[in-house]
Amino acid sequence: MKILAADIGGTNTKLCLCDETGHIERFNEYATESGKGGPHVVQRLMEHMAAYEGYDRIAISTAGQVNAEEGYIVYANANIPHYTGMQVAKIVGERFGVPVKVENDVNAAALGEACFGAGKSYPHFLCLTFGTGIGGAIVIGGRLYKGADGVAAEFGHMFTHPLSDAPASSAGMMPYYERFASTTALVNLAQQVDPDCVDGRTIFSKVNNGDDRLAQLLSGWIDEVSIGLASLIHVFNPAAIVVGGGVMEQLELVRQVEARTKELVMSSFRGVRILPAQLGNKAGVLGAASLYVS
Repeated sequence: MKILAADIGGTNTKLCLCDETGHIERFNEYATESGKGGPHVVQRLMEHMAAYEGYDRIAISTAGQVNAEEGYIVYANANIPHYTGMQVAKIVGERFGVPVKVENDVNAAALGEACFGAGKSYPHFLCLTFGTGIGGAIVIGGRLYKGADGVAAEFGHMFTHPLSDAPASSAGMMPYYERFASTTALVNLAQQVDPDCVDGRTIFSKVNNGDDRLAQLLSGWIDEVSIGLASLIHVFNPAAIVVGGGVMEQLELVRQVEARTKELVMSSFRGVRILPAQLGNKAGVLGAASLYVS
């Protein structure tokens, strides 16, 4: 079986041609241009897909809440305007004439890690990706738990602060977990100290070179990440939490997050492992492909 798998993110979209074992024959990445809206994103995806051939299935991982049975977007936030309600599977299927499956990006990443990566040894684990926001997925007994309406695990929208702590720069926005613990939150804070901190990589480089101001800021952000993880551990009692997103490729950061989180949880929960995702920026495409494996 050959699968054309796509992973639509808020910043970049990945495409790969692979088989059911996870072997990738061809891989490509391009800018999503998400701010131009859902119709543009899907049209741009199909233009890139047209360069591939020799597949008999299409699998798509995408940002937003997804009705996986029918392949449409239940809800997407302002990162991809006019995406809510788009019949992605129908549109792409009619264009290319092959079966199409669509899944939420973090659910897909969790499936990828469960099938090919860090979650292989853990039938009960949570997956969180830290990026523009914070996405989540729940794996119980080796299967995704999606909740009554199929949209469970919106971990980024947990309340970790009182309403009075809503960031002043986000008028009208709730003080959700992702407002304080996403990579976006880290970068926004760092730019107040050093305008050159345009991404996580720059922040870590400067911290490693002895920038004490950024080190203190980073420490506070790690606390925000750990508070959310501790709450999830107390609710789900997972064997492991797999953390992904570019920022979590810093292994020392994952080690610090694990240590601080274990300081916050009850002693009976401290057996949990916090593990870096193993599939990197290919987790979404491989997770999408795995929709045809099980």
